[in-house]
Amino acid sequence: MLIQRDLFTNGHEAYHTFRIPSILATQAGSLLAFCEGRRRGQGDSGDIDILLRRSDDGGQTWSPIQTVWADPGNTCGNPCPVVDRQSGAISLLLTHNLGTDVEHQIIEGTSEGTRTVWLTRSEDDGHTWSPPQNITRTTKEADWTWYATGPGAGIQLGSGRLVIPCDHIEATSKKYFSHVILSDDEGISWFLGGTTPQDQVNECEVVQLDNGNLLLNMRNYDRKQRARAVCHSDDEGLSWSDLVRKDELIEPICQASLRRLDTPEGTKLLFANPASEEKRENMTVRMSDDDGQTWPYKGTLHAGPAAYSCLVALPNGHAGCLYECGENSPYETIRFAQFDLSWLVD
Repeated sequence: MLIQRDLFTNGHEAYHTFRIPSILATQAGSLLAFCEGRRRGQGDSGDIDILLRRSDDGGQTWSPIQTVWADPGNTCGNPCPVVDRQSGAISLLLTHNLGTDVEHQIIEGTSEGTRTVWLTRSEDDGHTWSPPQNITRTTKEADWTWYATGPGAGIQLGSGRLVIPCDHIEATSKKYFSHVILSDDEGISWFLGGTTPQDQVNECEVVQLDNGNLLLNMRNYDRKQRARAVCHSDDEGLSWSDLVRKDELIEPICQASLRRLDTPEGTKLLFANPASEEKRENMTVRMSDDDGQTWPYKGTLHAGPAAYSCLVALPNGHAGCLYECGENSPYETIRFAQFDLSWLVD
């Protein structure tokens, strides 16, 4: 079973382009689909808002677009939500920069401002959101320039700790690293966790394995090996093992998604990305039943141009994927797919 619907299509609602999909299933069973609404163009800088559509019927119908955060003229981006199981509160981690500052200026230190880290929360299942709060002081080192939360979604560990995957660039070395930020108080306050020991990685996602360890899966900039990088943590994200590359998970250097599903047959891991070594195309979902050691099952969502994605475990036991795709460009629409695991074939 595979059902697909377009949720955000370029040119609608006064937005030139919609990018950076993120989706979350709430404790009440609703689905919240976030993205960036880019008003003036396709680029990563400029006037960009954080938008939301919700579904209360398992993805069959969706609300009109709601604005979660807009700072006219500036960039509000990189949505990465997580829900606390006990309280039901949703924390949405975000980044912000002046709309006139572009990425290479921020990296070089020639921009007027820099990237900052922000938090907004909802305690009513995503219907309303608190005013965004700047949490940069506790989540970013002084010598980091570029910074991204997610994109994608965070997780909650069995202990209750919330984990948001992030990345950054060092000011002096200009090296790219992945890291996590953590909360032990239901998402009210956040602090830095561990950073990867090696560089050439950035956008990442995280899952907890059955043994309690964390698996971090990262965009890999080593052009000699067009495959995802992974590492592990045995202390709930405070430190990370050395990086290794997973040859089976090919990529064209792009964001990807990783999610855990707990099923009657045991734990399954799902991974989604443009499965190509050359181009952002061929959005593929893979499944592992051995904690990510092998990925024997797969299905193709869209064979044409495709880029960023976010997987979600649906309340009915199926899975969903919110992803960027198009006929001529990967950035024409953000589409929601839902499928049962039998759709993935060996």
